[in-house]
Amino acid sequence: MFENLSPMPADPILGLMTQYRQDPHSHKVDLGVGVYKDEAGNTPILACVKRAEQLRIDTEQTKVYIGPTGSPEFNQLIGELAFGKDHKALQESRIRTVSTPGGTGSLRVAADFIKRLNPNATVWVSDPTWANHIGLFEAAGLRVKTYPYYDHANKTLKFDEMLQVLAQIGKDDVVLLHACCHNPSGMDLTNAQWNKVVDLTVQQGFTPLIDMAYQGFGDGVDEDAYGVRQMATHVDDMILCSSCSKNFGLYRERIGACSIVAASSQAAEVTLSVLLYVVRCLYSMPPAHGAAIVETILGNTELKQQWLDELKVMRDRINGNRAMLVNTLLEKGVSRDFSFIAQQKGMFSFLGITPEQVAQLQRDHSIYMVDSSRISIAGIAEGNVDYLAESIAKVL
Repeated sequence: MFENLSPMPADPILGLMTQYRQDPHSHKVDLGVGVYKDEAGNTPILACVKRAEQLRIDTEQTKVYIGPTGSPEFNQLIGELAFGKDHKALQESRIRTVSTPGGTGSLRVAADFIKRLNPNATVWVSDPTWANHIGLFEAAGLRVKTYPYYDHANKTLKFDEMLQVLAQIGKDDVVLLHACCHNPSGMDLTNAQWNKVVDLTVQQGFTPLIDMAYQGFGDGVDEDAYGVRQMATHVDDMILCSSCSKNFGLYRERIGACSIVAASSQAAEVTLSVLLYVVRCLYSMPPAHGAAIVETILGNTELKQQWLDELKVMRDRINGNRAMLVNTLLEKGVSRDFSFIAQQKGMFSFLGITPEQVAQLQRDHSIYMVDSSRISIAGIAEGNVDYLAESIAKVL
């Protein structure tokens, strides 16, 4: 059976990681992998996570299954974090949440859920979007189409074009939106633009699917959830996929959540039953350890404040890196306008150079990024920004 298999292309980011590790260059720079890094290039465990994890170890009594929904306390707290504790949809018991193996697992649960709701649904994603979005939905047997989003030439949104396409999408389809820190462009919708998208969603009746992988990495925990909360206020049905990988630093614990907003509490119970059937057929039971860490933090006033403080440090570092790169490029005499990088949000931006220039940066300067020139802002540091800016100047 295996004899007719053809090898699949390697993931470009994983390939870059391997090349970077094998590169002996003393000034090599990794701008490919999308994980938070501190000034020393490490991805540390948050202090609040260390404390919560020790509490978990000291109090855990069993390793028995926690059930297909996951921990009820985690589901409640992660829902309150996303929607806001006093959100009308929560107060009316119209939201049901299950914990999932990471944000990717949440998206796959959502994809299979959509497939059961309407096998002929098309999922519309932004152009560009996170590379794995398309593969996840196609793997579930769904059609995927794109709507305009990022203007590479002008380094801004194609917002009018986006609205024109969304205005033609009907009630049988799903539109995927990034809550904040758009991956890979870093270009987010403003609150005013979110309001227009929400109005159009109500008008057209399509189902919004919001991916929130970076809550707290843009402007703040509540600020970054503006679009999620507005959408849940005005539509009857929506899907939210969230992740704890970035904002809690729990990359390898693989904990996320999939939340369904329905028109009523009764309808929410029906959707939950379908969601649990999907979960049973995918992985049966979610992992427990990461969820226990998150619920311990969010359920403890002192630990939650410590988390918010540590999250602010990460957010400020990323925003500071953006400004630092722009200023250093100016100092090195680069005349091209890179100011857009400082205006964007989150972990990623497109540098806006050609694939040939990307290849030259890697070949001649050991600076690693994907061909599209998407860079991970967290890979920039005070110790490498001069070398990075000088190298960029040489290939322009």
